[in-house]
Amino acid sequence: MLRYQFPAVKGNQAGNEFYTCMVPLGLLSKIFNTDNSDVAPEYRAQRKLNEARIPEIRDYILNNRDSYVFSALAASIDGEIEFKPYQPDGKIGVLEIDMEATFLINDGQHRKAAIEAALIEDASLKDETISIVMYKDKGLQRSQQMFTDLNKHAVTTSKSLNTLYESKDQIAVITKNVVNDIKFLRKYTDKEKDNLSKFSSNLFTLNTFYTAHKRIIKIIGVSEKAEQYIKEFWSNVVSNMREWNEMDTGELSKKSLREDYITTQGLIILAFGRLCEYYCENPSVDYKESLKGLRSIDWLRNNESSWMNRAIKPNGKINRNEQGIFLTYIEIKRLLGLSIADDELKKEKILLG
Repeated sequence: MLRYQFPAVKGNQAGNEFYTCMVPLGLLSKIFNTDNSDVAPEYRAQRKLNEARIPEIRDYILNNRDSYVFSALAASIDGEIEFKPYQPDGKIGVLEIDMEATFLINDGQHRKAAIEAALIEDASLKDETISIVMYKDKGLQRSQQMFTDLNKHAVTTSKSLNTLYESKDQIAVITKNVVNDIKFLRKYTDKEKDNLSKFSSNLFTLNTFYTAHKRIIKIIGVSEKAEQYIKEFWSNVVSNMREWNEMDTGELSKKSLREDYITTQGLIILAFGRLCEYYCENPSVDYKESLKGLRSIDWLRNNESSWMNRAIKPNGKINRNEQGIFLTYIEIKRLLGLSIADDELKKEKILLG
């Protein structure tokens, strides 16, 4: 009988043995069959493969050949298996699996598909390995339950925390450097959460700045000069935002800043990002002088002449969509006395009806 042989460690969970094996990437397509697209959901042990997710994961591998990291896959084996420890009653040994056995992925089908796609581009990956936690198959119902158990308790990390820990994305690196180098932003920017409670000690999220910077970087590219420009832009914004500084010195309460003004809302940071983009595209404009106009803007929520149907919806709630960001940006430009392009005026008219 022909058998696969994988280095393995034997473990036990809930009275059931399982094995953590090292499997060459080039072998994944041979042992796993994931073509179940024509099978009804109730007869599958996995969700249907989302093909759109594959290119992003594939490119992550190919673009990070010296540093990519993948967690273990989980699989069930329907067929004969035998664990041969190196020492009597040992936990380390070789797992032998009948080549006629069926391997079913319980968790990690998109990683597996992306690895296969990456191998097409770079065959040298075939001898690298990934760990697979293998269980003895106990039928469809058990496999479906395993999929649920493995996925329903997973917690997605926040975009802010991803930005904080990211070292390959240069926009994330620039964002972290800018926020850390500007005292006010460092003091009031939450680096873990994407949504802040009304009692939070912070005013902004790291992800909001990251999103704003993506637009700017498209114009000026990634460089030390770009980072310095963005840093100077935000430094000038901070120095000219009267309410921010009054809150920082205790003249204005944080509660009042949040409830009475719109200046701590994410859409304002994103509108400022568009404003920085405008300055980048119009270097003849003295942005440092221009930003002094922020001091005289009425940022109160009840300033309906400026913010209604822009930053504020008719029901009084903050307008967080792209239309609201654009319309708020246009109004800020208008209040700063900056020129508004014809296409922007046309878009503004359409959006305002």
